[in-house]
Amino acid sequence: MEDYLKAIYRLERDGDPPIAPSTIAEMLDVTAPTVTSMVEKLADRGLVEREKYKGVRTTPEGETVALEIIRHHRLLETFLTEQLGYDWAEVHEEAEVLEHHISEEFESRVAAVLDEPEFDPHGDPIPSDSLDPIDDESATALSEHSEGGQLEVARVRDRDPDELTYLSDAGITPGTVLTVEEVAPIGMVTVQLESGSSVSLPDHIADAIQVRAPDTQGEDGVSQA
Repeated sequence: MEDYLKAIYRLERDGDPPIAPSTIAEMLDVTAPTVTSMVEKLADRGLVEREKYKGVRTTPEGETVALEIIRHHRLLETFLTEQLGYDWAEVHEEAEVLEHHISEEFESRVAAVLDEPEFDPHGDPIPSDSLDPIDDESATALSEHSEGGQLEVARVRDRDPDELTYLSDAGITPGTVLTVEEVAPIGMVTVQLESGSSVSLPDHIADAIQVRAPDTQGEDGVSQA
């Protein structure tokens, strides 16, 4: 049930609710009848609302449960990388298992040890302990940008370990500043890093990278724009 609520919440943030059962099924790699059955259970518990022939949306209670699980997941990913030496490509699957089984006391201690981090290793915002809705900053897929202009990597999709390893080896992680050099019609985006090196990325990799305008503040906090 927690996995479904987390998925519905994330789909709501990325799109326009209500969310169609087929979209949930695709995200979770399950069948449509399985989604229908689970949605009925969630609705009975007041965690989602159903709109006939359209889909579902989380209720305030359902959103709170989703945010709690997302907080667990992203804190665990951060703990695994910073405290246990995991690579950022390894932590998603571990956190998927552990997120359902930690106590609130354990969550609180992990957050304290990490000094209440705001972002996980992939750049995703970590919900606060008050479980307020996530205030995602404006960011767009690298694949949507044309040639020229500097961009900063805001976050990277965390679900494919091979993608994460590829990007790490290329030197592309949250905070990396890059420039789009070329958008080829064959499905390839070439970017130049601040080091001067160029990296060619297939479209599906460029889709996994969320970028924003680079931070223009200097070390003294004064805007350099």
